[in-house]
Amino acid sequence: MKKNRIEAFSDGVIAIIITIMVLELKVPHSATWDDLVKLAPVFGSYVLSFIYVAIYWNNHHHLFHATERVSGRILWANIHWLFWLSLMPFASGWMGENHLTELSVAFYGFVLLATALAYVLLTHMLVTHHGVTSSLGQSIGSDQKGKVSIALYVTGIVTAFYQPWISCLLYAVVAAIWFIPDRRIESVLPD
Repeated sequence: MKKNRIEAFSDGVIAIIITIMVLELKVPHSATWDDLVKLAPVFGSYVLSFIYVAIYWNNHHHLFHATERVSGRILWANIHWLFWLSLMPFASGWMGENHLTELSVAFYGFVLLATALAYVLLTHMLVTHHGVTSSLGQSIGSDQKGKVSIALYVTGIVTAFYQPWISCLLYAVVAAIWFIPDRRIESVLPD
């Protein structure tokens, strides 16, 4: 199958996710610094979540640019990944509205972990479909950044029950690691 529909559908879902997240930001009813300070956890969780969604969109774009064709199994793997990503507005809103409480930060980490694992599965299925000796397969390699990210998510989830702010810092570190598009895939893309 051609890949254009999976790309268009994914782009649409991601656009809706971003829209939902920004609509969850409530405008304060007065214009004081105190009111803005009270919104700091909500705004901070929005910014982190927006960065995560942008990173996923960017890397998904690169991944499918290096993909020649898809299968029904890949379509389902992509839907699975989009399901977990679609929970980002809820997890982000809950964490921000509750001012980074233990359970809300752990749940946010769980959504990040589940989204990452679903993305790993999608990538694995694409590499399997194209072959490990394909350009895509060779560019993915052992995925050290992915393994480090998953370890940091698990650490963040556990740490959330003791020091939620450290968990948020770990989640931000993972975002920083992935902020630059995946150069492994960029190296195989035509100009």
